[in-house]
Amino acid sequence: MNRSLRQPPVTSYGVTQRDATASAIEEAVEQVRRLGFATLDAGFGADEIDEISKAFNTVHARYVHEWGAERLKALDELHTIRALVTQGHQVFRRLALNRNLIAALQQLIVGKFVLNQQNGIINPPGETYNQAAWHRDLPYQHFISSTPLAINALYCVDDFTQENGATFVLPASHKTSAFPTQTYIDRNAIQIEARAGHYILLDCMMFHSGGRNESAQTRRAVNHVYNIPYFKQQINIPRNLKAEDLSEEEKAIFGFCYQEPDSVDAYLASREPKNR
Repeated sequence: MNRSLRQPPVTSYGVTQRDATASAIEEAVEQVRRLGFATLDAGFGADEIDEISKAFNTVHARYVHEWGAERLKALDELHTIRALVTQGHQVFRRLALNRNLIAALQQLIVGKFVLNQQNGIINPPGETYNQAAWHRDLPYQHFISSTPLAINALYCVDDFTQENGATFVLPASHKTSAFPTQTYIDRNAIQIEARAGHYILLDCMMFHSGGRNESAQTRRAVNHVYNIPYFKQQINIPRNLKAEDLSEEEKAIFGFCYQEPDSVDAYLASREPKNR
């Protein structure tokens, strides 16, 4: 993408409507709406970033031991940890409920939203992996909406650099239904570099791809997808998560309030006033 090296104009005329931002969160929200992507600082200190890194490795080792490396490899799942929030480590619950992230989501998604999935992603050096292909995070869909139906929040466990395969995006591709030509991709694709402790926010209808890791170190991330409650979760989180220590707001984000009733009786009971 061609970028001017000089300061762009700061004055305008004929403008009667304009966006206004007052914080880094609002600036990220504006960019996601217009270009489909932005980075957002989670606000973690160095100790918290390190804790997340160590927890990722601990859970990954346990996950591979439980399900078996050969089985995961045969299923093309060796470099993915499914439903991290259900794997017993509290740090991933905090990651999904991060204050800055939730504040951005509340501005981007109109109305209620739930966590659809939270997966650990590992991009090993010198190998291909299943996210290294252009896709939307609502795959196989070719429509656009006036406001986001789903937002991807990719937490960087490690620094994302060009060398280690930082995420490629096609800016504003969430505004066009069809996938573009290779010529267009070659001219317009950009790579998002981000520091550990940041989220990469994407409109889920924007085309993006992981890059090839040409460094000597593994690149790790935790991918979150949040969407309006009308989409089913990738894995049923409420059935695999204890609700006793969750607030009502947290239970709503994890989908406890949006489970399909098992019967007509259960549906009618759900409609009754809560104070009865």
